[in-house]
Amino acid sequence: MDLIGGEIIGVDKPLGWTSFDAVKRLRGAIQRRLGVKKFKVGHAGTLDPLATGVLIICTGRATREIERLQNGSKEYIADIRLGATTPSFDLETEVDAIFPWDHITVEKIEEVLPRFTGRVMQVPPVFSAVKIDGKRAYKFARKGEEVELKAKPLEISVLELLSYEAPLLRVRVVCSKGTYIRALARDIGTALGSGAHLVGLRRTRVGEITAEDCLTIDQAMEKIKNDPLEFPDSD
Repeated sequence: MDLIGGEIIGVDKPLGWTSFDAVKRLRGAIQRRLGVKKFKVGHAGTLDPLATGVLIICTGRATREIERLQNGSKEYIADIRLGATTPSFDLETEVDAIFPWDHITVEKIEEVLPRFTGRVMQVPPVFSAVKIDGKRAYKFARKGEEVELKAKPLEISVLELLSYEAPLLRVRVVCSKGTYIRALARDIGTALGSGAHLVGLRRTRVGEITAEDCLTIDQAMEKIKNDPLEFPDSD
C-alpha cells in the first residue's frame, strides 16, 4: 500500500458509526503502521450514523481527490415507513404525528415517484449539518429552536420502487451530491397524502465504487497492518 502517495479505500460503514469514527479508526491504524503521530486521512461524502454502506476514505496525497470523489453520483436503497413522521425524518427522534396510509397503493406510489426525478428543489432537514449563521442546523433543532432552511437544487436521476408491503416502502435512489434521502422520504409521504420517515438506509455506490468493492472496517485495518508498504518519490 502506498499510504503516503495516497490510497483510496472503500469501506462498508457499519450501523451506528459516524463517518468520522471510521476515519479515526483507519487513521490510527495508519499512524501505528508508519510510526507517526499525525497523518492526513479524510472521507468523501458523509454517511449518517443510522446509514450503512459505501464510505470512501482517502489517505495521504489522495485526500486531494476528495472533492472530485464526493461530487460523483450516489446510489441508495432506502426503507421508508408511511403513516408517521419524526422531527428528524428518521429514527433519530421519536414519532411526533400519525397519518392515514390505507389509501396508498402501488399504483399511487408509481404515479407519485416520477415527480421527484430530474432537477428538483429540496428543503434540507433541520436535523442536518447545514449551516445557519455559522452554526449547524441540528444544534438549533436539538434545542427545540425553530429554524428555516432554504430549498436547494439537486438531481435525482433514478427513483425506483423496489417493494411495498404497507406501510413499508423500499426504493432505489440515484442522486447528486447534497441529496438528503430523509428529506426525500418526507416529501414522498406528503405527496402520497400521508406522512413518512426513513427507517433504513444503505449507500450502495459512490461514483464507480460499489458496496461489493468495499472492505469491512476490520478488513481495512488488517490490510493497513499487513500489506507491503510502498513509498512515493518526493514531489
